[in-house]
Amino acid sequence: MSESFAVREAPAGYQVAQETQRVRPGYKQTEVGVIPEDWEQTTIGDVALKVGSGITPKGGSNTYKEYGRPFVRSQNVGWGRLILGDIAYIDDEIHSTFSATELKENDVLLNITGASIGRSALADQNLIGGNVNQHVCIIRSNSNHANPKFINYLLLSSLGQRQIDSFQAGGNREGLNFGQIRSIKFPLPPTKAEQEAIAEALSDADALIEALKQLITKKRQLKQGAMQKLLTGKTRLQGFSGEWVETTLLELALGKKELFDDGDWIESEHITTEGVRLIQTGNIGIGEYTETYVKKYIYESSFVSLRCKEIREGDLLICRLADPAGRACVLPNIGEPKVVTSVDVTIFRPPSTTANRVFLANLFSSNQWFRAVSDRSGGTTHKRISRGALGRLKIKIPQLSEQTAIASILSDMDTEITALETQLVKTRELKQGMMHNLLTGEIRLI
Repeated sequence: MSESFAVREAPAGYQVAQETQRVRPGYKQTEVGVIPEDWEQTTIGDVALKVGSGITPKGGSNTYKEYGRPFVRSQNVGWGRLILGDIAYIDDEIHSTFSATELKENDVLLNITGASIGRSALADQNLIGGNVNQHVCIIRSNSNHANPKFINYLLLSSLGQRQIDSFQAGGNREGLNFGQIRSIKFPLPPTKAEQEAIAEALSDADALIEALKQLITKKRQLKQGAMQKLLTGKTRLQGFSGEWVETTLLELALGKKELFDDGDWIESEHITTEGVRLIQTGNIGIGEYTETYVKKYIYESSFVSLRCKEIREGDLLICRLADPAGRACVLPNIGEPKVVTSVDVTIFRPPSTTANRVFLANLFSSNQWFRAVSDRSGGTTHKRISRGALGRLKIKIPQLSEQTAIASILSDMDTEITALETQLVKTRELKQGMMHNLLTGEIRLI
């Protein structure tokens, strides 16, 4: 999921009742945990004017129009946000067949079937007068009693998601029925003003997250534009001139196997949880090294018996396997004493006297490069390029000094993007903490 609002960690059969906590003055123990004494424990059914879903019109997608009344499907409901890029439309005649599910602004939309169960978002003015299909539930709260934004955040919180998960027998994600939705328990502040204050504080956090995402997107686009100009020689940096030289990867490696070689053929019986670190294709992103949650290793004895090639910080690793084939990164210091890689990864060590590896990693992240690799890739289900074909690919590069200058500019842009991504992660973590503290009354705004 693109927005990590939800926490899915409860076992099947989870009950809302929490382990009894020490209750400080001014608070009380309830089924939904410790909450302020003036808050009440309630349910969706107690505060909702409507809980229900729509239908798929007869004729299915053939009834969709280019314009008309918006028709919301599960793919249009994200984690706390609407996804309207592929919204469908229906005409008034079809709408009249299930007008009871006509949408109003601030209706809470909850996905109730399929892999996206639990995603919810608030209907905005763009959806007024529209409808939902049978996979999306409308929760219309009594706004005098429960703020719709508050209800939406409750559903996205760990408390709401755990209850939703508990309704899925055996973890099969079979779907939610309306009775289950009505039974969802939550703590409710006593005044509309306090509910609105909590919802607005969380909305402000969402706005900051969205602004950071948009800024990151803009910075990535700027880098792509810079790559297109600098890596092709269309724009030259001040002080540099002269023709770029056409060469191949194998020529840059001086035709030596030790400078242009594949990783090792390591089968599953050699893989373990500690020992010699194994870098796999999933660790190689487009122009960047990507750490995985589960790190793989091989036995020290396997390293010896397989005569594995040790890779080092600064090696340029090129993944020959899609998707996409040809993506590359410079191996950073990953804190491991000994590292190897798999056979679908080519280890490229052009001499530092002629090639800047950061420049090449960026060159190997361009659209032109991926098209060239794709044209020479084979296979039906798993596209890959052979090391021989990879070595014969032609590229144009400037003198080393210009390569280094270009690499420096692009690296500075990467550093800025990484800093923003780190800030985004921290902001999302802060939002999670805010959701818990505000939705349980641990912190009061009023």
